Amino acid sequence: MGHFRIIEEGAFADFEFEAYGDTLEDLFTVCGKVMFEVMTDISKVEPSREMQFNIKAESVEDLLFSFLSELIFLKDTSKYFFCDFVIEIKERKILHCISRGEPIDRDKHELKTDVKAVTYHKLEIKHNDKGYHTRVILDL
Repeated sequence: MGHFRIIEEGAFADFEFEAYGDTLEDLFTVCGKVMFEVMTDISKVEPSREMQFNIKAESVEDLLFSFLSELIFLKDTSKYFFCDFVIEIKERKILHCISRGEPIDRDKHELKTDVKAVTYHKLEIKHNDKGYHTRVILDL
């Protein structure tokens, strides 16, 4: 399973982290969870409802950017927090995601900060014998 590390020296209005995963799917799952952990304590989000979406992109970096952007869009338009992701990636360019979570409830969910967007700044996915690694900067 993947893990992450917060980059403390980033800009004040941004949240920067590095994520690691054994597979691309694992890496994307870690990135999705970290992004929602920035917004709330995802251990208090129930995976009681699901939303599915598909994305096509020209590169694996574009796929990650679009994946995180779609989650932000769903959060903003449907008013959902997500805590669990089932991701399938084909040919490093096609993604199918089942996102599980629940409607935002201010009485139940601590609202930490809002993520407005993901950025392309420093976004690069690297692969080596230990798995996959990326750095993501979120605009708060």
